[in-house]
Amino acid sequence: MLMDGYLHSEIGNDSRIDTGQDSSKVPDKILNGGPVLTFNAKGQPATHRMPKKTIALTFDDGPDPVWTPQILKVLRDNDVPGTFFVVGQMAARYPDVVRQIVASGSEIGVHTFSHVDLAYQSPSRINRELSQTQLALAGAAGITSSLFRAPYSSETNAINNKSWPVYQYIGAKGYLSCFVDLDSEDWTRPGVSKIISNATPKNGEGVAVLFHDAGGDRSQTVQALGTYIKKMKAQGYTFTTVTAGLGAPSANHPANGSELWEGRALLWSVAVAEYIMPGLSWLLLVVGVAMMGRLGIMLVFAGRHRRIRHKKSFGWGPPVTEPVSVVVPAYNEKECIANTVRSLSVSTHPVEILVVDDGSTDGTGDIVEALGLPGVRLIRQENAGKAAALNAGLAQASYDLIVMMDGDTVFEPDTVRELVQPFADPAVGAIAGNAKVGNRGTLIGAWQHIEYVMGFNLDRRMYDLLRCMPTIPGAIGAFRRRALADVGGMSDDTLAEDTDVTIAVQRAGWRVVYAERARAWTEAPSSLGQLWRQRYRWSYGTMQALWKHRRSVVDRGPSGHFGRVGMPLVVVFQVITPVLAPLIDLFTLYGMLFVSPVKSILVWGAVLGLQMACAAYAFRLDREKYRYLLMMPLQQIAYRQMMYLVVIHSCVTALTGGRLRWQKLKRTGEVEAPKEMAGIR
Repeated sequence: MLMDGYLHSEIGNDSRIDTGQDSSKVPDKILNGGPVLTFNAKGQPATHRMPKKTIALTFDDGPDPVWTPQILKVLRDNDVPGTFFVVGQMAARYPDVVRQIVASGSEIGVHTFSHVDLAYQSPSRINRELSQTQLALAGAAGITSSLFRAPYSSETNAINNKSWPVYQYIGAKGYLSCFVDLDSEDWTRPGVSKIISNATPKNGEGVAVLFHDAGGDRSQTVQALGTYIKKMKAQGYTFTTVTAGLGAPSANHPANGSELWEGRALLWSVAVAEYIMPGLSWLLLVVGVAMMGRLGIMLVFAGRHRRIRHKKSFGWGPPVTEPVSVVVPAYNEKECIANTVRSLSVSTHPVEILVVDDGSTDGTGDIVEALGLPGVRLIRQENAGKAAALNAGLAQASYDLIVMMDGDTVFEPDTVRELVQPFADPAVGAIAGNAKVGNRGTLIGAWQHIEYVMGFNLDRRMYDLLRCMPTIPGAIGAFRRRALADVGGMSDDTLAEDTDVTIAVQRAGWRVVYAERARAWTEAPSSLGQLWRQRYRWSYGTMQALWKHRRSVVDRGPSGHFGRVGMPLVVVFQVITPVLAPLIDLFTLYGMLFVSPVKSILVWGAVLGLQMACAAYAFRLDREKYRYLLMMPLQQIAYRQMMYLVVIHSCVTALTGGRLRWQKLKRTGEVEAPKEMAGIR
């Protein structure tokens, strides 16, 4: 993208800077001299003119794939040469046209790489403008050139105190600087007759005449050129290149070996950029449509979900009052487990609490026993992983309704009761609760809080109505024992056992719904390293689960419904879009550097505004405080990039067949259910 941007434009390149008219430091013999400026070995300047009745046709700003070949045809038909001052960007993009110029017998000069006004550039920038153009010529046609024309130059009497040092500097490098005697002003498109009139010399004088073979519509130039040449020949004029008119050898020299290879490398890079950029532009359109489509779909479905669930007539059925078994898998959760168990012990719904100590080495099980709370059973086992711990708890659960939660999560007193109410509908086999970030007081926590409210919970409202819920969060979920039995319990085939079992339950014909009023407060990662590990595991585990259930795409019934509705949505929104989403930020930077900083920032800001509006609506639905939205611009700049990289990293791992081990995150145990949230309906 940087190569493409540098090839097409650079801020401030294609506009002349007013350098004023003070020419006091420029020798009078130069100001009143001919159109070619040279410097001898001692740095002394001199100018040179074309011989009488001699015209050097010069063309600026090319090569152009449309107009330069047409001009070359006119020159060839009239058996005259030209001198083409090429822009390096154009030469690199259209090397075949450069070769046509050389093959025609015309001469090539350097017109800088990016058409920048050199009067205000540093020596290093000037060197770069010259050397990169030389590389483009070497790669395209195997030549270099000692002939130079500065952008926006005209006659020598226009040289001023600001531009004169530039010509001295370039002259010391061995370049001949070419100006003009007559400007056809074809760039203004004044009409064929006017172009011819402007280019016609008087009194038989020899001249260097300026035309353009690029930079816009050059049809008038092409039409005028043939007539002009015939007219001048009829008056006894001959046509030549600039150096031939001076009786000097050609300014074009064979490039040496290193220049050739460097030039070819430049052209290969340009070709790759020119080939890839259109594809990236299409991918940008795809990801833009996907992101805006996702926001629109989520808002529509979230609003409909809210209206349905808040109708007075809505209900799942008779209130669910039967006892519930709550399974808490725990591995080295000494910081959190006490808060977790205590929050369950004050549940307003009858529960039995099964804490499965999965081989903890930090005394987690001892802490649970020391609490001495009624209705709490401790199950100890050797370390076998989360899925095995959940299955162990399921095997010893007394009741048919099973709630699963993480050992770093706390429930509000009414959470279990709110969570299990959808089981009044016999078709419901599993329920996703509303997971909240408890440690949102830090910047990283606030970013995750925004993500949980805006992304996860809006998504679940949408998936609920579409009946294709991809994930019941490990922090808060409920299952019928029969639904789990139908799918063989929790599986350790993937790192995302919650996604795996959610998909399996739906494929088995059960409905999975979202209970937004059932809130759980979980401790989110508190450092970027821990966040990366958690999201990497989530992302990679989700890909594993999708691959495991890929056959659902061709199945019939409930399994096919998930495969043809849920699977594409998850793949597009959770895999493809995050992988491609960095293009939005890359193209924003591209636009700021090479197009228009203001317009690029405005477009980015408009997208951010839409996202903030969507986030505000999500916060309203969840009755969250809007102040956290102030963190959202920074979240989009920093946090979002990290999430994109996580998904890309996961894709690379999946494509290379890498294995990812489950990693335990460090916890602090600081999360408790906010008192002001308890009892809110």
